[in-house]
Amino acid sequence: MFSIVIPLYNRPDEIDELLESLTKQSNKDFEVIIVEDGSDNPSENIIKKYSDKLTISYYYKQNTGPGLTRNLGAERSKGDYIIFFDSDCIIPEKYIETVSNYLKQNKVDAFGGPDSALPTFTPIQKAISYAMTSIISTGGIRGASEKTGKFHPRSFNMGFSREVFNKTKGFSDMRFGEDIDMTLRILENNFSTALIKDAFVYHKRRTDFKKFFRQIFNSGCARINLKLRHPNSLKLVHLLPACFLLGNITLLLLAIILTIIYPFWTTPVIILSPIILLIITILIDSSIRNGIKVGFLSIPAVYIQLSAYGMGFFKAVWHGLILKKGDTFGFVKNFYK
Repeated sequence: MFSIVIPLYNRPDEIDELLESLTKQSNKDFEVIIVEDGSDNPSENIIKKYSDKLTISYYYKQNTGPGLTRNLGAERSKGDYIIFFDSDCIIPEKYIETVSNYLKQNKVDAFGGPDSALPTFTPIQKAISYAMTSIISTGGIRGASEKTGKFHPRSFNMGFSREVFNKTKGFSDMRFGEDIDMTLRILENNFSTALIKDAFVYHKRRTDFKKFFRQIFNSGCARINLKLRHPNSLKLVHLLPACFLLGNITLLLLAIILTIIYPFWTTPVIILSPIILLIITILIDSSIRNGIKVGFLSIPAVYIQLSAYGMGFFKAVWHGLILKKGDTFGFVKNFYK
């Protein structure tokens, strides 16, 4: 049996959609555990609607962040494998069936899957999904492939065995990056991980660019926080958003200075040609995949995804590595991804 654990914070509409999708699973061999993390707008009444459709439990606790909230649900679970979803996910009908079939054929301790967007998502949500999964903006380390070594499951779609939970003691108290910290500790304890490509979820992520910026800024901060806990976890690929940010600022400043010195219309075009080429590439690629409107929205989405991460990264480098003040926090009220 599987135990599905969902941390919840002020998202009654989204948990309703998630639970509705779980009622349609082709494989019913699972329980659902909802842990509400000190919400101002509790979802208990919504969850009660599903008491006759799902094997479901509900707990309310004081706010401690998503990691410790997941742990409480895992402690009360009964399944051999514990699966974690974020509350803004919708689960395809064959998800449990797909995972079950995979685990019958492959012995693996921890696993995860990619995410995708539904046609009903808003154009901004589709653009954000593109930014978070496209090889142009992520280099292939997210989405449906993992090209930087062993697979690192992320908490919106993550599962591991009871043995993993017992040995690692679950998630840490980190407010941001707690899922990557969990994966690193899984690997440090010599457990195996696997990407199950067909076990995807529909992930809403953020609903506007402001919230998206805050989320990604925090992720940039978290990368240095993770290095402080796991010194070997920082890889070259994690530096790329910071390099992207510096590169764009440098090109813009250079274009301004040289245009003043050489006031020809071609000057800024030549200097900014790498930026122009990237924008055109994003527009064409996303438009082919998602339509022209999402294509245009994908341009700011990708720039926010890379620039906000770079900003958070630089802040944490200064605060955590240079000043040696420990963990860095960005937008402290934004704990849930």
